[in-house]
Amino acid sequence: MSARVIRFGVIGCGLMGKEFASAAARWLHLDRVEFEPQIVAVCDANMEATKWFKKHVPSVERTYTDYREMLADPEVEAVYCAVPHNLHAQIYVDIIASGKHLLGEKPFGIDKEANARISAALIAHPEVIVRCSSEFPFFPGAQALIKMVEEGKFGRIIEVEAGFWHSSDLDPTKPINWKRRIATNGEYGCMGDLGMHVLHLPMRFGWKPNSVRALLSKIVSERPDGKGGNAPCETWDNAILACDVESADGGFPMVLSTKRIAPGHANTWFIRIQGTELSAEFSTKNPKQVSTLPYSPGQQQAWHVVDVPYKSAYGTITGGIFEFGFSDSILQMWAAFCDELANGREGMQQSFYCATPEEASGSHRVFTAALASERTGQTIAIDWRE
Repeated sequence: MSARVIRFGVIGCGLMGKEFASAAARWLHLDRVEFEPQIVAVCDANMEATKWFKKHVPSVERTYTDYREMLADPEVEAVYCAVPHNLHAQIYVDIIASGKHLLGEKPFGIDKEANARISAALIAHPEVIVRCSSEFPFFPGAQALIKMVEEGKFGRIIEVEAGFWHSSDLDPTKPINWKRRIATNGEYGCMGDLGMHVLHLPMRFGWKPNSVRALLSKIVSERPDGKGGNAPCETWDNAILACDVESADGGFPMVLSTKRIAPGHANTWFIRIQGTELSAEFSTKNPKQVSTLPYSPGQQQAWHVVDVPYKSAYGTITGGIFEFGFSDSILQMWAAFCDELANGREGMQQSFYCATPEEASGSHRVFTAALASERTGQTIAIDWRE
């Protein structure tokens, strides 16, 4: 049986656009999947950026500098869009209105108002499948924790901590980029750029904060502007959010952190869950390991660390003894997106789907409350009934 080919266009031919192309090129790495992406068109305002795709991706037939022309291309069925946050609202809305499916980069809008525009477009076009890029939960260790939550292994939840840290911005001589400017990145700063990765699983588990107390930090005040001078850094470097979550057992505290400046870390994503019957944690810093602490009354409290085999959501040709990595998680995320496009949510080969627009909208509520907390120095309540 031949695979269902999904014809993609890419808007934004930078780092993440290339990562998608790499994932599509590695599709043979997946075992027994009956769908595959084929990149047939690419678009970037800078035509030079599209040349890499023409050179390395044989399936690319057309290149564009105006994304509207690509959206009019009848051969394009779905779009991957990776552009600065200030462009999300207009481009995502136009993609959705064109009837093409979308996997978009976080945070789905530069602010809450922009996100509301995207949400309104989705209501008007329910036939379009739209998902948010978030690859880290596809690590086998994260999948193991997801299963533990789904099976109710933790007992009463005591506390949750989730974070995404990297130290690439520790060097003050690193030139400024669009993520340091409010006009392009938004006031959320590191929260908008990194926070959906942190909130994906809490939102999926239904752990919606009732309130947020935020501690936001600006650490490097200016950076080289690439023209011989310096430019001010306008956005938040680090954010620590103390949240409280209601549950049937009485609720628990949840700490969420996003850090662009975290000495000693390089793209470290983690989640820790403490419960009365089981505690567990996983971090991409040790991608083959999951730590668990099962507990029965009167018994010892001892952590157990085990290697997690290379057993991913979608089967691969890789043996279980080998190590899973970032490029593997992106491939798995893309498999989930293509699976849902080809077979629908109910027909997917496995049950874990990509981050939804509703989960992205939830992150905007949290980030907006965090900004209000920083301004006032108070704990800000979040009303999820709105």
